[in-house]
Amino acid sequence: MSIVECKTSDIQALSREFVTVAQKAATAVYPWIGRGNKEMADGAATKAMRAHMNHLTMDARIVIGEGEMDEAPMLYIGEKLGTGDGAPVDIAVDPVEGTNLVAKGMDHSLAVIAVAERGTLLHAPDMYMEKIAVGPKAKGCIDLNLPLSENMKAVAQALGKDVSELTVMIQDRPRHNHLFKQVFAAGAKVQMFSDVDITGAIATAIDELDIDMLVGTGGAPEGVIAAVALKCLGGDFQGRLLPANAEEVTRCHQMGITHPTAKLSIDDLVKTDNCFFVGTGITNGPLLKGVERLSDGRIVSHSFIATKNDAQFIETRH
Repeated sequence: MSIVECKTSDIQALSREFVTVAQKAATAVYPWIGRGNKEMADGAATKAMRAHMNHLTMDARIVIGEGEMDEAPMLYIGEKLGTGDGAPVDIAVDPVEGTNLVAKGMDHSLAVIAVAERGTLLHAPDMYMEKIAVGPKAKGCIDLNLPLSENMKAVAQALGKDVSELTVMIQDRPRHNHLFKQVFAAGAKVQMFSDVDITGAIATAIDELDIDMLVGTGGAPEGVIAAVALKCLGGDFQGRLLPANAEEVTRCHQMGITHPTAKLSIDDLVKTDNCFFVGTGITNGPLLKGVERLSDGRIVSHSFIATKNDAQFIETRH
């Protein structure tokens, strides 16, 4: 995978434009919240994203697209976007992270985009990934090859806490029962969530959210997007692909991953600091409020943008 270098200023100049891209996706989904049709919600977000991105001065391609498992018009892997001029960039995107949540009118859904210079994002196939994420104070202290209990001790030491004071975010799934047991055995706290582990990974780098670690198994594409966000925020992330069968191993090889089950550092997932992450809430979550309609008919969106050494929350009235 070749890396095409471009000026940091070129990438960062695009970041504000991509806030608008995420906002357009989230507001396009708003009429479909709670209406039981995830395909229409995803289609509305995808259409809005694609239309705006194609007007941007950039030479972009999708390396992680949405919805291999969703019946929706996809922003497909390899799709070219933008005017063809400007910064050569790769995009990892999920127009609706949490389509089932939107369809059911539930919390925690958002539109997410990660952008980096060409050739620097892992082309993660749509399969499971084992993950561990921490914020800046615990950077360099995690090791996916060690038991969770050992990682908790290292993180607690880095944070100046007792292990019993840690809060570990874990998705509420039977496959994580062994993780719950280790956290409880250490006397620490678990914060469970139903879907969207990108938010949990980012939460480790936001002091006000009081999350010390995210661990568990979730989607690999989402792992790359979360790694971009944490790269910008100074946090740390490790992952390991978990191909379920020979077909998934073959898919890894086809996407340039020669050792599918190797531990992946944050630098393996994102081979540059020249990147940014943008998310806009669709329904309410711990990181962002969802889209709201005011009494005068205007729409309000809530976004988060992380660039190199900078992060902002943005409220916009449309």
